Amino acid sequence: MGFQLPVYRMPDFTRPPLAGAPLVRFKRVRKAGVAPDDYHGTSIYPEYFQVEKGRWSLLEESRMDCVVVKTEAGALVVKEFRHLARGDRVACGRGEDGEDGIYVHAEPFEPPAEASQKFAFRTRISRETSFSIDYDQLYDLLEFERQNGFVVWVLGPAVVFDRDAREAFANLVAEGYVHALLAGNALAAHDVEAALFSTALGQEIYSKKSARLGHYNHLDAINRVRGIGSLQKAIETGVIDNGVMKAVVERKIPCVLAGSIRDDGPLPGVVGDAYQAQDRMRAIVRRATTVIGMATLLHTIATGNLVPSYRVVASHGVRPVYFYAVDMSEFVVSKLANRGSLAAHAILTNVQDFVVTVARGLRRRKIRKG
Repeated sequence: MGFQLPVYRMPDFTRPPLAGAPLVRFKRVRKAGVAPDDYHGTSIYPEYFQVEKGRWSLLEESRMDCVVVKTEAGALVVKEFRHLARGDRVACGRGEDGEDGIYVHAEPFEPPAEASQKFAFRTRISRETSFSIDYDQLYDLLEFERQNGFVVWVLGPAVVFDRDAREAFANLVAEGYVHALLAGNALAAHDVEAALFSTALGQEIYSKKSARLGHYNHLDAINRVRGIGSLQKAIETGVIDNGVMKAVVERKIPCVLAGSIRDDGPLPGVVGDAYQAQDRMRAIVRRATTVIGMATLLHTIATGNLVPSYRVVASHGVRPVYFYAVDMSEFVVSKLANRGSLAAHAILTNVQDFVVTVARGLRRRKIRKG
C-alpha cells in the first residue's frame, strides 16, 4: 500500500469552549530580550491564536520554549527571547484551551488503527524489542520523503568509526535520502581522518587495529585541512577523496557543524558561537519533515527542541514531523522525553549496524521495483 501521511484533525472552533473564547492579548516588549509578564511559551504542538473574532491563526513555523510575536503586517512569528526587540508585540496568556484566545492542539493527527488491550507484555521499548517492522516503516517513509519532504540527519562521530557504515551513509547522501546534516566537529574530523589515514581516533576503521602513533591522526587531519583553508578546497584538490563530508559537500547538502568546548582544532567551518550555531540549525530544521538522530545525545536533544511536531506544506497541508532516535542506550530515549523533545521513535541498536541496514534495505527495495 505504501506510505501515507496521517489525516490532520482541525479543531472545531464553532463549539464551546472555543466558540466563546476571547481574542488573544498582546503586550509590548519594554526591554530588548525580555518578554512581558504572562507571556505565552510555545510547545511542540500546533497552536492557534484568535487574532480576530472567529479567525484563529495557526503558527506555521514554531519551536518550543519561545514566544509568539505579532508583526506590523499582522503575521504571527515565533521568536527566541534573545531575538526580542523593544516594541515587539508578544502574545500573552498561560491558558491552552481557549480561555486566553490560545489553543494548543495536543492530538492533531488521526491515531493508527491498532488493536488495544488492557494488559500485554513488552509494551515498552527496550534492547529486547524487535525492530523489523520499524525498519520497513522507515524505508517507506524515506522513499516518500526523498521526493516529498526534507530529511535532516543528526550524526555523532560513531557513524564514521566503521568502514561499512561510513560508506553506507555516503551512499544515502548520493541517492538523495539526506537533505541536510547536523553534527559537530568530531563527525567531520574523524571522517577526514578516515579519508586520509583509514583510521578514526587512531584505530583502523575496518580491522580495528591501533595504528602506530595513531593518536596523532585526527590532529594531523584537522591540521591538514586548516592548512588548505576549508573542507571544500581539500575535496576539490583531491586531498579528501572519499567519505561522508565529501558526499555532503559535492551534493551541496546544507550542513551545520556546531562547535563544542571539547573540540580539537577545530576544522574550518565549525561554528564556535553556540547561539549562532543554534540559529543556523533552526534555519535548516524549520524545513524538516523527518529528523533522524544517531548516537549523539546532546545534538539530538538540541534538534528536538528546535523542531515542532508538525509542518505546514503546500502539497499536504498540516503534516507530522517524524523524529527517530537511534542509539544503543535506553537512557538516551528516556533523556530525550524528559527534556521535552519530540516523542521520538526509538530504534535501539548499534548506530553503525543501523546505517548499513537502512542503506541495504533501501537498495533491495529499489532493485525489487526494477
